Amino acid sequence: MLPFRSAILLSVWLVPTCLASLSGQKRYDYGSDVHARFQRRQDYIPPIVTGLPSVDGHLPSRREIRELEKDEDLWNLFLLALSWMQYTDQAMWSSWYKIAGIHGAPGQTWGGVEAIPGNDNIGYCHHVSILFPTWHRPYLALYEQILYDIAQYIASLYPPEKRERFGKAAKSFRLPYWDWAATPPNGTTVLPLSMGGDPNIAVSGPNGVQSIANPLFSYSFKPFNASIFPEIPFNTWNETKRAPRPINSPAATSNNSFVARTLDSQMPSFQQRLYNLFANYPDYTSFSNEAWIPTDNNGTYDSIEALHDSIHTLSGGALGHLSIIQYSAFDPLFLLHHVNVDRIFAMWQVLYNDSYVVPMPAIYPSHTSAAGQIQDAGTALTPFFSDNDTFWTSDMVRDHEVFGYTYPEVSTKNRVEVVASINRLYTHYSPASIAMAHQWRQSRGNGNTAVTDGSRSRPDADRRSLRLPINAVFDGEDYYEWIANVRVKKDTLNDSFMIYLFLGIAPGDPSTCCEESLSPEDIDGLGISVAALGKQN
Repeated sequence: MLPFRSAILLSVWLVPTCLASLSGQKRYDYGSDVHARFQRRQDYIPPIVTGLPSVDGHLPSRREIRELEKDEDLWNLFLLALSWMQYTDQAMWSSWYKIAGIHGAPGQTWGGVEAIPGNDNIGYCHHVSILFPTWHRPYLALYEQILYDIAQYIASLYPPEKRERFGKAAKSFRLPYWDWAATPPNGTTVLPLSMGGDPNIAVSGPNGVQSIANPLFSYSFKPFNASIFPEIPFNTWNETKRAPRPINSPAATSNNSFVARTLDSQMPSFQQRLYNLFANYPDYTSFSNEAWIPTDNNGTYDSIEALHDSIHTLSGGALGHLSIIQYSAFDPLFLLHHVNVDRIFAMWQVLYNDSYVVPMPAIYPSHTSAAGQIQDAGTALTPFFSDNDTFWTSDMVRDHEVFGYTYPEVSTKNRVEVVASINRLYTHYSPASIAMAHQWRQSRGNGNTAVTDGSRSRPDADRRSLRLPINAVFDGEDYYEWIANVRVKKDTLNDSFMIYLFLGIAPGDPSTCCEESLSPEDIDGLGISVAALGKQN
């Protein structure tokens, strides 16, 4: 992870992002025991993923989190509902603890869907699997359904003069996504301040404006059970951490500033990889997951799962919950990250709608499946029921609209519009853009001038691509796309780890390349692409 420094980043991240102790954290005070009333109502709702109703005949879109922030009513409802879910009794099937626990630790049985013999301590999720994108689709729909129900209830608690307004907003509630590949708005970072800037946040609810624990910053266990996190230091932390410092200390705090700089340094790589997946991966098998892993040199080694891995590892940092597969879902950032992965999947489906799930053996076991078991489009996506007796399958979730949502880029399912969206969002750091910026700066004679496109600003493209020699990318009118195929045993270190690849001259001591003490001049000299591997498969 290379910390990218700039005057802009330092000015944005002066807030105390490392102060993430539990002291002072609190939920919204509604002035009465509304939580108990809602919980009693939830006791009678079966854990079935039904999807959400349309609004006036139209499906509301899941919106990028920065866009959702601009909608004051929906933004407040989202924060209140998320906080409510996180403060729900951990024993409840609909609590944050229980729903996050479906993914990995503590290997619990959810919804009465029992484990196969020997898999009691494994979560239900499918990674390195043909089912990776499809399994997560009903999982996200379950989160959305629970938060939607909470939002409707909270809207009903507003004073009469505001109740209709918030009730209308609540009907269009859908999960937001975090687009980590798009160039962020001018003067901001890839990681929005709302997700990592402060452990507390002001919200406007039925009982006025209050400061509550920021439900996007971390999740605190209530109560904490160290037995589900057997490894040090996780068994000493009663809340989720990102890039914890000191790294092995029970008193470690999250270092979101470091995470933000790291994500910013790698954003051009994210963008280039994502564009390449859209442009050159028309086959679902190779696009969707890492399980296929080719043995011949056919030039296609990436996947949406591999790119997703990089976000997990870099956003969690060394020993952050998000970087460990069995712990990752407890971090609130997991939810927004995976909604974006689902959005990318939906966009890819519009481009290549003839390719889908084919039979493949599972590489790893899950709560209800064994390694080597053949998985296909009819495999049950446990533990998600579509009714009392039937599980969702990949065939059933092929169209995301079955769950009552869409995304702005795919609302019309028009291929031309999706292509236009991809070109608008993900070409700022394409080779063509780098060449144009390089030529423009040469003509101006100013290597530090920013290149703008109106709504978004991108700094010097060569700098953000870490000053690759121009002839390492371009050969006349042609350009090179560099692909590295690295084969390792992912579980060798029993932890997440990074592999650094240098195009050009490597630093004298490559082991120092991820230290925060590295100077901006050193960083400019590193032409690198990062592969994120490890326990976060």
